[in-house]
Amino acid sequence: QVQLVESGGGLVQPGGSLRLSCAASGSISSFLAMGWYRQTPGKQRELVARITNGGTTMYVDSVKGRFTISRDNAKNTVYLQMNSLKPEDTAVYFCNVALVGGVYWGQGTQVTVSS
Repeated sequence: QVQLVESGGGLVQPGGSLRLSCAASGSISSFLAMGWYRQTPGKQRELVARITNGGTTMYVDSVKGRFTISRDNAKNTVYLQMNSLKPEDTAVYFCNVALVGGVYWGQGTQVTVSS
């Protein structure tokens, strides 16, 4: 069983930065991909960024050049560095890991961008 715990969310002014962390318990060394999603009320959860086991990254167009996804295999942790934050980045951010045996989600962390 894999558990994911996100941290690092909070309130930040437009133009500011936050770094989200997602710590995984259990064995994820053979993960297929890890990703960050976000969701706002009344909208579907959207993929923000993803990193494969081979290190390939992808980003939704709205965050390209501002967000960076990375991982620390030794710590079983994936990060999302968010710079130049905008009010439209406000959402609950969820961590996700895809394994051969299934897909797991964290509980989410709130990010609010407001002056």
